[in-house]
Amino acid sequence: MKPFRWVAIFCLLWPVIANAAESYNPASTPPSVRFESHEIFNRPVIDADHPDARGNKYGFEGGTVVKIDGTYHLFVAEMVGDPFWVKMRLAHWTSPDAKQWKRVSTLKETNGKRRAETGLPYESLWAPMPVYNDGDERWDLFSVAYDRGEGGGGRIWHAISTVAGRGGIGGPYQDVGIILQPDAQSQPWEGGQGTDSFFPYRVKDRWYAFYGSHKIQWEVGLAHSRALAGPWKRCAQGNPVPIETVFIENPIVTRIDDLYVAIYDCMTTGAATYKPDGSVVGFTSSTDGVHWSPGGRIVAQPPGVANWSKDIRTPLCLIDEGGGVYTMLYTGQDKHRRFWPVGMIRLKLVK
Repeated sequence: MKPFRWVAIFCLLWPVIANAAESYNPASTPPSVRFESHEIFNRPVIDADHPDARGNKYGFEGGTVVKIDGTYHLFVAEMVGDPFWVKMRLAHWTSPDAKQWKRVSTLKETNGKRRAETGLPYESLWAPMPVYNDGDERWDLFSVAYDRGEGGGGRIWHAISTVAGRGGIGGPYQDVGIILQPDAQSQPWEGGQGTDSFFPYRVKDRWYAFYGSHKIQWEVGLAHSRALAGPWKRCAQGNPVPIETVFIENPIVTRIDDLYVAIYDCMTTGAATYKPDGSVVGFTSSTDGVHWSPGGRIVAQPPGVANWSKDIRTPLCLIDEGGGVYTMLYTGQDKHRRFWPVGMIRLKLVK
């Protein structure tokens, strides 16, 4: 075929190629991996009796953990007081082994009062997610802030560490603005909760991010950007991603060899509405970071003495320890009191 015909065909196909990053079809096959228990812990690794948890009335919620040069860094939301889910702190903890933890700093906090009293642009803070920006050689921190402390009008705030390099993970962090929020580009499945989660991950030369919202069910979609700092754009087709039919929150993506694996908060399989589950978290896999399988389950707390939680909430990480072993930390409500500790299990990957 002559060269000009190749050019003509390319020009005809270019709109399809250009839109490929914004449109995708969900995968229909189940996850191509599974996880089995490798090491089970009978009690939380951070509980109400931890000396650094003093003053934290209700415990811990979403966030994540990263491992740098042998040190684990936990970024987590702390539900420190009343009003519940309104008086909050975002905290940084560290550990040499993921078992013994020390609280390092408070990154942000709210005092439980309304915006009209404080002058702040938000009332509660959740889900701090640090992501290293190779281009700028700094850590970017994404977190959820609600206009109404009980969970309305969620917006994703972006902050950047003032300390360069991977050693600057502890900050301090400086806010640079909002990168995703309810606006004219919000999709029909998004509701009054606004944007309730955000986790960016790299796919080749592009960034993707799971983001969540709630209208009828709790669902997630994908957004994409050429740069970590944005601008971020919701994917035009395929949202919400049909990983779960009723409830999915706070997906966190890990690259495992040639797969992307996301773990997330789920509920009891088969329930028609949200029902707490004290045993499992959800997971899904993808070969390209865009097409995701229907959800599977990881047993974080099997029956017996290790089953200390009546509602496992947010999985925080899948950290590769070598030899196919992964550390997963998570939060969950204690069976005997209104406190959400941090638990841990080590998993074995099975392909």
